[in-house]
Parts: sequence; C-alpha cells; structure tokens
Amino acid sequence: MLFKQQALLRQKLFVLGSLAIGSLLYLVARVGSLDRLQPLCPIDGRFGPRSQDEIPLRALQFKRGLLHEFRKGNATKEQIRLHNLVQQLPKAIIIGVRKGGTRALLEMLNLHPAVVKASQEIHFFDNDENYAKGIEWYRKKMPFSYPHQITIEKSPAYFITEEVPERIYKMNSSIKLLIIVREPTTRAISDYTQVLEGKERKNKTYYKFEKLAIDPNTCEVNTKYKAVRTSIYTKHLERWLKYFPIEQFHIVDGDRLITEPLPELQLVEKFLNLPPRISQYNLYFNATRGFYCLRFNVVFNKCLAGSKGRIHPEVDTSVITKLRKFFHPFNQKFYQITGRTFNWP
Repeated sequence: MLFKQQALLRQKLFVLGSLAIGSLLYLVARVGSLDRLQPLCPIDGRFGPRSQDEIPLRALQFKRGLLHEFRKGNATKEQIRLHNLVQQLPKAIIIGVRKGGTRALLEMLNLHPAVVKASQEIHFFDNDENYAKGIEWYRKKMPFSYPHQITIEKSPAYFITEEVPERIYKMNSSIKLLIIVREPTTRAISDYTQVLEGKERKNKTYYKFEKLAIDPNTCEVNTKYKAVRTSIYTKHLERWLKYFPIEQFHIVDGDRLITEPLPELQLVEKFLNLPPRISQYNLYFNATRGFYCLRFNVVFNKCLAGSKGRIHPEVDTSVITKLRKFFHPFNQKFYQITGRTFNWP
C-alpha cells in the first residue's frame, strides 16, 4: 500500500515539474519575441510628453559626470577626441559688475544643458601678465564642451578696466556681453562689506564706510573711492560702447535675480538664442539661506557659497541719501542708454 502511494506521489511531482519547465520555456520564448516587436506603450509615453522647459537628463548626466572627469584631467586625448569635446573660446562673457550677482548668474545659467561655465575667474583681459600669455593660453583655461554648447566665463573686473573692451573686441567683435547690476548705493555698501570681512579675517583695522564714501574736505561723495566709482555704471558702459553696439549687451537686474530669478534667466536665454530649458523646477527657495538654490535633477542640488548674502553694516542715513542723490543722474542716463528702467531711488 505504501509503495503505491509513493509511486503516485512521484508521478504527480513529475507532471508538476514538466508543467513548470514548459511554462518557463514559454516565457523565455515570449520575452525573446517581445524584444523584436515595437512596444505598444513606449516608455516616454507612459509619463506623458516631456515639457519644453524640462532639462534633458542625458545632457545633465553628461555635464555632471563625464565632463566633470575631463575637467579634473582624468581623460586621455583619445577619449576627448572620441567624445568630440573641445575647449572653446567663450561666446558670451559676464563682464560685471562686482557685487552685482555675477557668480549667482553664472551658476544659474549653468542649469541650461547648452551652457558650460568656466569654474574660475580667468582675469585674462584685465590682467596684463595673463593677457601677454596669448589667446591660446586663455582657450586652455576654458572647460571641455561639445561644439554646439556655449562657453561662458565671468570676471567682474572686466567692466571697469579701461583696456578690456578693445581686447575683447579683438578676440570676437560679435561676442555677447552680460552686465548684472544692483541699486548703486546697495552695491557700493556690499563691495565695502566684502573688503571689510577680508580685513577682519586678517585681524586688520579698516575705515568705516562713511569715511571712505564721503570726502572729509569737501563733504561731497568721494569719486576716488573704488566702490563708489564702480557704481557709476553709465561711465563704464560708455567706454564699452566705443567698440560694441548696445544690441550686444544684456542688462540683468541683480536685485530681481535674488528675489525672482526665473524671469531674469528667461530673458538671458532669449538674448543668447538658447531654447528655453530653465524652469521653476530648477530653482527652489532655501529659507535657511534666504536665497534660491539650484536643482539640476532629482539627485543633484546646489546652493551658492555661504559668503553670499553678507549682513551689511549700518550706514548713516544721511550718507545713504547723499549717495543716492549723487547716483541719480547717472542712473537716468543708464536707463536711457540701455532701454531698461529700474526702481532705484
């Protein structure tokens, strides 16, 4: 009796095993045939059409991964050649102004997959020693990029240095130039604050802003003070206009870039003839920092350095009033030349 039960059990196990093997073979054959067929629902379609404002993930992965390795010098010449990468001269330069938001603008534009930024200020055109090294030295300071991408660098000293407009013109007379400005008095105080912090770090003493900004002999605005002189935007711009038409400049509102960056970035995209790719998704407000941070994708986020947004020292209100009155006529002329008006007092 026991022998018959064992034989029956072996027979059932054999049948079940045969069915299992047959099912497995069927699935393998089915998968192989599916690989050869056009899928009924492509992967892109499952999530709907991609928004025009969404940055292609593939481009982002390239920029943050492979290109990063090339910048670190980990790529061979053969790898660079195979990937069709080049070091291009910039097609656009953020020429100023200091403490206007040049770093923030550069980092935000780098959100665009068609933009590749130089990570450091090159100071080629404003530094005689660097300029003497030649244009190829300058090119070698640029990041690797695809030929269709735009390389952008920023050196805010360019805007106020007399020799720079002619030097850039000789390199590329059709280059696009970006100027980011803030309310002139606020910018001057921000300029002072950065220098003050550097002095304090070295345990050095420094004059108060009021003493530097106002001539003690005349009690008038001290135009020899660099922070004041830099804020006379129209004087510097007039020097640039001797070489470049106003159409090659784009003025960015640095104050608005802090509080409402997306509209300003969209204007720059249009000026640079770039397809719109930067969206609100890429910008999120960090309440702790008090600034917008950058979101490249679901993995990679970036905030500006902690040195941004320094607390300004208190400045005598009468000095602020005097400076604003001084800058007013220059501001009006700046509005007239650029065609862009700001709500500066």
